[in-house]
Amino acid sequence: MTNIAIYKNSIPGHVQEQIVDLVRANMTDLSMHAIPQSNFMFAVYQYAIACEVQMYLDVIAYTQKLPAEIAIAHAEDNPAKVIGFVLYLPLQSHPEACGVTYMAVAGEYRRKGIAKAMMAEVIKRYPHVELTCSPAKVPYYESMGFQMLRVRDTQIVMNTRDHTSQGLMQILDVAPIYQSSEVKEVHSALVQRYGLRAMVDAEKQLERHLKQLSYKASVFFRERAAVTHSTTAG
Repeated sequence: MTNIAIYKNSIPGHVQEQIVDLVRANMTDLSMHAIPQSNFMFAVYQYAIACEVQMYLDVIAYTQKLPAEIAIAHAEDNPAKVIGFVLYLPLQSHPEACGVTYMAVAGEYRRKGIAKAMMAEVIKRYPHVELTCSPAKVPYYESMGFQMLRVRDTQIVMNTRDHTSQGLMQILDVAPIYQSSEVKEVHSALVQRYGLRAMVDAEKQLERHLKQLSYKASVFFRERAAVTHSTTAG
């Protein structure tokens, strides 16, 4: 049985480090941009998203500036090893509700029920859960009891109920990360390595990529919703 621990006011340093490592290793899945490693902008977003998650870990471990919790899966044969996590934000005005912001499982531990075990713990604490995912993952979350609500950019909004909670979810302002000197340094290093023209092309490719993902998400939602309605009506 997977060992799941819930942290909401402290996280050991070695656990935080492993979580950030998981974020870097699963960046494409964690980012709504789903940036392929072949795109030269990958390193920029990989660094930025790792910073985003670290900001939330700092909130949980040190500041408690807003409600935030994390469910962490530890390896059975090595309790010190982190093999997965779900970071989620409870809604103070609605004690049954929360929003999932990030979830990842180490590659070698996938298809072993780790994600479902972690999500089950979250749902046990907050039955009204909302998250976003790529169209490809919709059936997976449906198997956990989630249902589609709408499209948000490149993602499908899913919920354990047929509506979004009316409560307010506090989130951190992570936008400054992308304007930080550290991110600019990462970008500058990439320009030096690949050239300015190549980086401009990479940004244009990413823009086209996002438009395609948004279009595919809209088509997927419309078609799947139609099938679901037809099945229900029949």
